[in-house]
Amino acid sequence: MSRDEGEALLKRSVEIACEARDTYYERCAEHHLSEGIKNDKILKKRPILVAASVGSYGAYLADGSEYDGNYGDAVTLSTLKEFHRRRVQVLAEAGPDLIAFETIPNKLEAQAFAELLEEDGINIPAWFAFNSKDGVNVVSGDSVIECASIAESCEKAIAVGINCTPPRFIRGLILSIQKVTTKPILIYPNSGETYDPDRKQWVQSTGVSDEDFVSYVSKWREYGASLIGGCCRTTPNTIKAIYKTLKSPADSPSQL
Repeated sequence: MSRDEGEALLKRSVEIACEARDTYYERCAEHHLSEGIKNDKILKKRPILVAASVGSYGAYLADGSEYDGNYGDAVTLSTLKEFHRRRVQVLAEAGPDLIAFETIPNKLEAQAFAELLEEDGINIPAWFAFNSKDGVNVVSGDSVIECASIAESCEKAIAVGINCTPPRFIRGLILSIQKVTTKPILIYPNSGETYDPDRKQWVQSTGVSDEDFVSYVSKWREYGASLIGGCCRTTPNTIKAIYKTLKSPADSPSQL
């Protein structure tokens, strides 16, 4: 695949997401016109943001290093900035509402993302989401507080949080992040299953059920999470259940 073909696919990924949003809005309108017909689908027109996902350098290496953050001494801040620079530019120009820097495994890569946003004049906001395997540090061993502080100091970052992390660690991570940020905290854990980087597959029966996952949601919100979703191995049913859990008369729009 050529560079031009790769960039075209990046742009197309954003276009597909925007088209899906348009389709949803069309179905909302159709549902409204057919008022009175029973439908158990959640069809309520609400603001939907399209986020262009930018994963870590480790995912490109395809050796599982996005789950340990160990890139070796040869990988510097400059290395990471040059690796990500063009991809971030292409995605930002494709029309998303924001950039989602996610599964960030170390503070070096967080710093690279923060500097790219400033240096390249990216004109849309971003969020920073880190992954952790112990509830205290990101997977590299860097302090989650230090990592969140980098996002807090980045003017273009509008939220900071955690993704692709077992649900059992989320409470402590929220409380840690709260110490260093005034930005909204976003949480989208995985199912809790263990990933085997050697076999490149998830280990069955090591995670939590949808019901158990959703049972955490109200507590995460109480601890301070503003945006809640699901990452690897969660399902559309998980997301639907999260929505239903958060949707109550007492909930404000910013919590949904």
